Amino acid sequence: MEIPNRYKVNTSAFQHYWTKGAGVKLLKKLDHKPSIDDAKNLIPYLYAYDESADKLVNQLHLQVGFVKGQQLIKDYLTDPKSVLMPFKDALDTFFKQIDTSPSWLNWNMVEKGIEVCQRSGLSGLIVLRDYCLMGGYESAAINKPLIYTGALKKGAVKRLADTVEFWVDIMQNQSLKKDQIGFRKIIETRMIHSYSRINILSKTNWKQDDWGIPLNQWDMLATNLGFSLVFMVGLQRMHFQILPDDITAVLHLWKYIGYLLGIPLELLPDTEQEAIHALYYWTMTQKEGDADSKLLANALQQEPIAAYYPTSALGRKMMREIHLYYNYYLLGNYSCQLLGLNKSRFGAIAYLNILKNKIRNSKFMTDNHLHMMITKGRSEQLEVKRIYLTYNKRENNKKS
Repeated sequence: MEIPNRYKVNTSAFQHYWTKGAGVKLLKKLDHKPSIDDAKNLIPYLYAYDESADKLVNQLHLQVGFVKGQQLIKDYLTDPKSVLMPFKDALDTFFKQIDTSPSWLNWNMVEKGIEVCQRSGLSGLIVLRDYCLMGGYESAAINKPLIYTGALKKGAVKRLADTVEFWVDIMQNQSLKKDQIGFRKIIETRMIHSYSRINILSKTNWKQDDWGIPLNQWDMLATNLGFSLVFMVGLQRMHFQILPDDITAVLHLWKYIGYLLGIPLELLPDTEQEAIHALYYWTMTQKEGDADSKLLANALQQEPIAAYYPTSALGRKMMREIHLYYNYYLLGNYSCQLLGLNKSRFGAIAYLNILKNKIRNSKFMTDNHLHMMITKGRSEQLEVKRIYLTYNKRENNKKS
């Protein structure tokens, strides 16, 4: 079996996570500690990729250009007959492989998972940015496609704006139905992954012996776990109430999203225990962060300064301090120091949000209170999206 150089037993941040960090509590939920030897069964997925999406990109985007290719997908999902041959044939073949109502799918659980994410409000977006995204930079391997596609040079502001827009759009009620915005955004993102992979392999000196295939299926699973299991761990750290049924629902939601993104079903977890095993196998076989990891972490650290909101320089500096406080609060000193993050000097005001969560979630939630929290949380997320689209994304589009 071919084993890339990236595969090694982790002895830095992720080992710390499972021995002294949040992973200790996760492992207590299992009957026994996962064996690192079992992770070897997943090595082939470092060379596995989304072949059907790559085929469509070759037939569509590489023929008409990326922007027009994405527009043809949007047109097809609105009205298949509006797309002309031979592109319609290629799209017909691709979408026939996607069962939008598989036997295992429970739409009620999907909607419950969406409501949990909506209820997370501003805290949910903070966790995604300052815990899930920043923490992901602790792996050298999974971030290499960002380096090879030039995402670092394009800046963290645009990357963050795109991520916020994507996440808020797919967390709209009923948005994962085939004719809705969330479904379309997921398919468009799937094409971005394939387009990036094809270009990295054809136009750069990417070394498969070192990194496996770019945007491979095992790394895609890790990203999925970041949006689901790790996201919920972060919310609990923020004193946000997550019940066992909430965990199952969010995992089911991301199982369907992962399936639509082209991740093999056999990799996607159904239960919290399966998700913990999957997270352990991936994190504990990651090469530690490198110089690129620190560059990406620093770009995200400086993102509030480079952003266009708040409109005042002082406000942007304060925003950076607040995010740094959350970085240290959620990731811990050890990880933040490995990533080269500065210590926040006066961002502790951010603890007021955590305290507010603690007070809110100490109370028993009636149905009316729960509905109120979902509505309020969704409103907060839509406002953040509006700010990003009004200021950051608009200004980045002007520059490009």
